[in-house]
Amino acid sequence: MPQGLRLERASSAGEPLTPEVNEWAGAALGLAVHDHFGQTEVGMPLANHHHPELARPLKTGSMGRPVPGWSLAVLADENDEPTGPDVLGRVAIDVVASSLMTFRDYQIPGQSAAKFTADGRYYLTGDAGRVDADGDFFFSSRDDDVIIMAGYRIGPFEIESVLAQHPAVAECSVIGAPDDVRGEVIEAYVVLRDGHDASPDLATELQLLVKTRYAAHAYPRTIHFIDALPKTPSGKTQRYLLRSRRRTELATRETQ
Repeated sequence: MPQGLRLERASSAGEPLTPEVNEWAGAALGLAVHDHFGQTEVGMPLANHHHPELARPLKTGSMGRPVPGWSLAVLADENDEPTGPDVLGRVAIDVVASSLMTFRDYQIPGQSAAKFTADGRYYLTGDAGRVDADGDFFFSSRDDDVIIMAGYRIGPFEIESVLAQHPAVAECSVIGAPDDVRGEVIEAYVVLRDGHDASPDLATELQLLVKTRYAAHAYPRTIHFIDALPKTPSGKTQRYLLRSRRRTELATRETQ
């Protein structure tokens, strides 16, 4: 860095901020990265604020609180009512209470109908998450990435965040694979760092890590070690391709 310049603030948006990023940033940059949440349609309604009048202690995994001028909620799946604290649901913007909310439709009239609740009160972001008792929001996954296993609704991001803490893991992605008994089961695709080899022992180690650091019922039933994850040109993991690949594998196995 040029003499006389000093990095004072760091922010992240576009992809969820995993814990290891801030572990690195604290050591390498001497500061923490603040996560934010936004979309093309609405801008940036959630943030871990830098401004001293809005800043709060950072919580691991939190994408922040509503920016002034915005009001957000997490809606239940079975109705369009806000959930209680720490209940997984649909992240939504309260259109009535958000003075900065200007988005109403796309260029083609009516194309946005599915983006709003039936009464027009809430704009649906298409993301699943939760909000805690303090009002901090936590991303879980895109709505279509939520895993429903034996009645449990499980977001891939929390499991991926735990797996990513293992020193052997470079990248990972978690999906729901079809299961006749549970509906879906959790499976993980893992890219290893150089110097680490795939093995049954490592797979068991990763499963145990999730059991102990997240939830005993939410560990990946299968660990797939692969060379690379499928991604978009902007670098976002394409979980739907992994789901499609796994469904094809399982269907082929049944017919053999």
